[in-house]
Amino acid sequence: MPDGNPASPHLEGRIARAALDRARDRAAAALGVAASEIVFTASGTEAVNLALLGAGRRNAGGVATWAAEHQAVLGACRRLQLDGRDLHVLPVDARAQNSVGLPESVNLVSTSVANNEVGTLQPRPTVPGSLLHLDACQGPQWLEIDLTDVHFAAFSGHKLGAGSGGLLFVRDGVLLEPLQYGGPQERGRRAGLEDVRSATAIAVALEICVRERRERAAAVTPLAAMLSEALVAAGGQLTGGGTRLPNHASAIFEGIRGEDLLLALDLAGVAASSGSACASGSLDPSHVLLAMGFSLEQALCSLRLTCGYETTLEEVERAAEIVVSVVGRLARTPA
Repeated sequence: MPDGNPASPHLEGRIARAALDRARDRAAAALGVAASEIVFTASGTEAVNLALLGAGRRNAGGVATWAAEHQAVLGACRRLQLDGRDLHVLPVDARAQNSVGLPESVNLVSTSVANNEVGTLQPRPTVPGSLLHLDACQGPQWLEIDLTDVHFAAFSGHKLGAGSGGLLFVRDGVLLEPLQYGGPQERGRRAGLEDVRSATAIAVALEICVRERRERAAAVTPLAAMLSEALVAAGGQLTGGGTRLPNHASAIFEGIRGEDLLLALDLAGVAASSGSACASGSLDPSHVLLAMGFSLEQALCSLRLTCGYETTLEEVERAAEIVVSVVGRLARTPA
């Protein structure tokens, strides 16, 4: 992979520029959009913030999102509220699915493909005349991402299996205020040295998602179902439900703190999360579970398991045994 600066005129720079252009073309082809609509970023979080803050600061009107969206979305929307924009944080149901009604006064709406904690797939809102941002960080490995009528869509490199980096789709003709200033990189939408390695990795990962997602989703669905059955067998109350990502399994174990459960599972060889992986290390309850109607105590007792491309039946069977054993042991341990 070239180490030159893609903005430099020398040979190393031209080689890097060619590699970056190839990555942009490949990512655009995988998403079914124009290469001019691709902006490479440092992460999915940056892509979300660039879309919402960049659009919000160039357009007047209200902003709407939902209470169980990712903290990157909620944080950016609240920043717009501090800038004087009317913010509508709308409720979700007991499965974490977004309500469909939207105030007519909004002109910027942010929703996700799927909830990042419980995997629930979300309906696509429509508000005539408004800009629509799609948090697509969850889902591209398993679902086709339809960008019809979408103005912005954020993708995360590590969720795609590409390591670091992010990508933002920006529909041609939509105004976007950059978050940082300097050079004219990314068509003036993101100043700074482009990371050719990350861009290439994201492009390749998107191509693999398109080529293999149907087969991979079919393979992972029964594995996640086995994990859900193990959570129920261990006494858990499943969260989410309905139509969801095929690799998710999540539950609440009342009376067992999530942090204690995660530590015990980790020591036993099972990697799990409690709430959002992005909030790892936080003692705060899951805002998603609270938005779904669970109590504060219940929201502190959550467990989330997911399968990936490389997860095997043997690993799932072993994890299921460990979960049942660990939960049983913790339930018998005095608080």
